[in-house]
Amino acid sequence: MKSLSAEYLDSILFNTEQMGNLRIIGEYRGKQALFIKQSPETLNTLRMVAKIESSESSNRLEGIELPHKKIEELVLKETVPTNRSEQEIAGYRDALNLIHESGEHMPFTIGIILQLHGILCRYLSNPGGRWKATDNEIIETNPDGTKRIRFIPTKAHLTQTVMEQLTKNYSDAVIQQQRDPLILVPLAILDFLCVHPFSDGNGRMSRLLTLMLLYHFDYKVGHYISLERIFEDSKESYYETLEASSKNWHEGKHDVKPWLNYFWGVLIRAYREFEDRVGVIITSRGSKTELIRSTINRKINPFSISDIESDCPGISRDMIRLVLRQMKDEGLIIPKSKGRSALWQKIIK
Repeated sequence: MKSLSAEYLDSILFNTEQMGNLRIIGEYRGKQALFIKQSPETLNTLRMVAKIESSESSNRLEGIELPHKKIEELVLKETVPTNRSEQEIAGYRDALNLIHESGEHMPFTIGIILQLHGILCRYLSNPGGRWKATDNEIIETNPDGTKRIRFIPTKAHLTQTVMEQLTKNYSDAVIQQQRDPLILVPLAILDFLCVHPFSDGNGRMSRLLTLMLLYHFDYKVGHYISLERIFEDSKESYYETLEASSKNWHEGKHDVKPWLNYFWGVLIRAYREFEDRVGVIITSRGSKTELIRSTINRKINPFSISDIESDCPGISRDMIRLVLRQMKDEGLIIPKSKGRSALWQKIIK
């Protein structure tokens, strides 16, 4: 399709900083095997947390919200959804599980894309796995409630043809090694979003496909750190760069650099977080107390036990409470509130 045509790919030139970002991500990929090998128990916890965060953030980006505890129950216990929001979360959970289990073996084809959309919508009254039947628009709602059209996607009657061309161009570019996969993957996602092939679920599908395509090239950070959470944390840039890079897309005169720069930044942030979380545990020589203490010492704002649990996967809440009491007795922290959601504050000396 537009961004993946051989002519367009040949026209893209990168500066030194952009090439440096590609090298950084490649270096991180080289390190991930070390972390995966050395800390399997920690990675199990990170996978669980990432799965919850991904299901929560990807849906929240589309305005679908539920209490965190309910999302946790749906994702981890795979309970039966009882309303529309729960159905949306459960569908994303199932599609995400499939990608985590088999993504590296799932080709970027029409069949796989439709299958994933069918799973995403499996609990809804309107079945998925079918292209849009009517034209759609990408609309932004302003803070004052007014709306504007950000982009007009491909017409419904052209969707099948355009998606076939998109997947073919991507496959050709990969086979012929026309560009680094870290360029081809985000360009495929950009084109997918510009086509907007479904009547619903395009944003969530794009994030699922992002994980799947990264798995093809051994970029596994999305299994342990939620890329969807990082997209949500930086959603202003997420939407702004997509809009900037889709301008003049229909004419093939668009500038993909804003989206590529943003996408690479997300991966770098994810890998740094991955290295921080797993690397600290490896270098702590198994000392749970030292890991908890170092985590608390990095906190600037008030924090809860749950915050420490998230940063110290694999360590029990009882152990965290013990260290909190020790640090309180040492005059290093003080309680700011009481109860199940009690907050603590580090004492600045």
